[in-house]
Amino acid sequence: MLSKYILPGDRVELTPHSRLKLNGNGATEKKVYMSKVCDIISEERLEIVMPMEKTKLVLLPVDGEFEICFYTKSGVYQCGARVVDRYKSDGIYLLLFEVTSNLRKNQRREYYRYNCVLNMGSRELTEHEIEVMGQPDAELDLNLPLHNGVIVDISGGGLRFVSDYKYEQGSIIYLTYTLLQNGVERPYDLTAKILTVKEVENKKGLFEHRVQYVAIDSRAQEEIIRYIFEEERKNRQKK
Repeated sequence: MLSKYILPGDRVELTPHSRLKLNGNGATEKKVYMSKVCDIISEERLEIVMPMEKTKLVLLPVDGEFEICFYTKSGVYQCGARVVDRYKSDGIYLLLFEVTSNLRKNQRREYYRYNCVLNMGSRELTEHEIEVMGQPDAELDLNLPLHNGVIVDISGGGLRFVSDYKYEQGSIIYLTYTLLQNGVERPYDLTAKILTVKEVENKKGLFEHRVQYVAIDSRAQEEIIRYIFEEERKNRQKK
């Protein structure tokens, strides 16, 4: 099952099932670790490059149980897995995982959020646009005026932005922004639902909005996720 969908080089997120004791210092931590697949050993075992934070290896514990999310060319997959060994091979520090649950496609509701500063435009959808949303011939009016805003974090499932315009919670909005990918600016025109709204602390008149994409195309979603991983990789190299 693994070799049918997962390839060496595919990006992964590792999320521990419980709080883990790390690096022998007694501290516990639960967070998402980013890495990539090194090799598929069998249909039940695979090697993943040991994750790093800044310039230090994160020594995930043997017998630690994780949820692994794979970002592949054919979509997003996930499964449960357990660390059975960790070692160094050809100069690369690796984790050997044993799969503990079935591989399943795109069941995630949470995505890694990347902190950023990106300009965007947005407006509330008209009643007609909401009524026809999801229909094959539905189109948005791209000529209507937009409110300016700044994206402060982005993920494959949504984003958070700040604007001097306040939307109501539950509103459906159109938003547009561009991402620089492989030296080319790629525009994204998406619809999203406002999940939360709050005034920015100590900045009267500025409002922070958290939104979730509505009916995002799977191809666009995968492109956004790849952008996030590439930007994280560049940041680690700079550090």
